[in-house]
Amino acid sequence: MGDDEAVRRCEIWFGAPDKAAALLAKGFKPRWLQSTWAGIRPLLSDHLTTDYRLSRAVGIFGQPIAEYILARILEQKQQLRRCATDQAERRWNPQPPAILAGSKVVIVGAGDIGQAVAGFLRPFGVRVTGVATQAKTLPNFDNVIALNDLRIAVADADYVISVLPETPATTDIFNTAFFAAVNPGAIFINVGRGSAVVDQALIAALERGRLAGAVLDVFREEPLPPKHPFWTTPGLLITGHIAGPTIPSLICGLFQENLRRFNAGERLNGEVDFRRPY
Repeated sequence: MGDDEAVRRCEIWFGAPDKAAALLAKGFKPRWLQSTWAGIRPLLSDHLTTDYRLSRAVGIFGQPIAEYILARILEQKQQLRRCATDQAERRWNPQPPAILAGSKVVIVGAGDIGQAVAGFLRPFGVRVTGVATQAKTLPNFDNVIALNDLRIAVADADYVISVLPETPATTDIFNTAFFAAVNPGAIFINVGRGSAVVDQALIAALERGRLAGAVLDVFREEPLPPKHPFWTTPGLLITGHIAGPTIPSLICGLFQENLRRFNAGERLNGEVDFRRPY
């Protein structure tokens, strides 16, 4: 049996959306696809069929992303880079670090990842505000405001963290007007999607002191081109899309549970409504 025939006979797919989209474009179709990504943008092209069940990877990225964010925040609060420089230069520096307690954190994106991040932050004594499409009550947040009120919320924020998915509504949301509204002492962290940030607006905000610093793990173009100005922007820390790795044991556990649900005719964890994919 040829490869194409094997794919045609396979009713359940388990893999990355970009690979699945290539198969769909060839006319193949599963009964159900379990994505290994949280995002499903490659599967939303107008020319691809939506006549199958699709489930996103949910409930498995919260802890890895939260640990990444905590590492970056604590690195800044504990002045670890300064400490490393002091040691390299054999300089005794008794300046004490700051602590997180009392800080205000705004998490833009209040889905399962945002809720998990908020849960990891709360024990540090911070006030956590979530941002969703509409104001609501959600676990781990002190309050959740509507996206329309984002610029008001960030006026006194110490940290602004984006875990937004890639949608038409979130594209270019972090623009010049947004950065003009942010507390100049804030740290901006993006582990969501690069398309949410207007690159030049962030660069200008950092160069003009409109932000205390920024951390980017996602970009409009990946890998980030060597000549991109982000590499030399002051106060900007870059990592290579590492914040939310797919942990094999977790994604396989999700697949096993969803396979049980699929065989039982139940709704899948992370099941996508193609009419409203997020």
